[in-house]
Amino acid sequence: MNGSNGANRAGVHPGEPIIRVRDIVVSFGERTILNHLSLDVTAGEILGFVGASGGGKSVLTRTILGLVPKRAGTVEVFGEDLDTLDFAQKRLLEQRWGVLFQQGALFSSLTVKQNIQFPMREYLDLSQRLMDELAIAKIEMVGLSPDVAEKAPSELSGGMIKRAALARALALDPEILFLDEPTSGLDPIGAGEFDELIATLQQTLGLTVFMVTHDLDSLHTVCDRIAALAEGKVIAVGPIETMLASDHPWISAYFRGKRARAVGIASNEGRR
Repeated sequence: MNGSNGANRAGVHPGEPIIRVRDIVVSFGERTILNHLSLDVTAGEILGFVGASGGGKSVLTRTILGLVPKRAGTVEVFGEDLDTLDFAQKRLLEQRWGVLFQQGALFSSLTVKQNIQFPMREYLDLSQRLMDELAIAKIEMVGLSPDVAEKAPSELSGGMIKRAALARALALDPEILFLDEPTSGLDPIGAGEFDELIATLQQTLGLTVFMVTHDLDSLHTVCDRIAALAEGKVIAVGPIETMLASDHPWISAYFRGKRARAVGIASNEGRR
């Protein structure tokens, strides 16, 4: 599943960290959400990030992106310590990642095409004609028909909104793709199709994917590795087999509980 194109563009090789998080502390008031958390995301992989609801999964994503302040720790992306970069350097770095937020987060007052063009206008100096062509290309890349370009988000189904938001995340041809609960709210068929799309894009474009998810099927079918979050720290990292073999109470309940059996993930439990 690992693609090498994105890794080469990033200046690192597959298997080397493209994101390096060390001893991150994030608190909201008196409540500590991330407590000296450390994690590596290696180039060319799809990493699934799981944890209890409200445990800080999305907080880590936003901390890496610089949207949530941290009290301690370091975040390195492409080998650069984000705390040492000036405004211009951060702007250049931001062009190398794309983000799909929960529920898509499309601008309701803009058409799909205008949503996709938003980062192009923010970071690039392109003609309207070229932006129109690029927007249509991204729309088709995520499996939508070109006529969706002129539609408003309110005219789209839940699955179409996810795909349109993914097209916007890919607008600048990023090397890293952050996905926050990408299959949330989709029916099983739609979620499976979206997983297949992510896997295809990762292979075709050589992306590194950091995916926050609670979807057991996604974790089982598309993720190279999984990182599990509990009590503000990463408590386990590895492929699905590592999760199934873990004796940690939360991991065991999550990956080998009744819900896991329902989707067949724990089918190997009896052979442990």
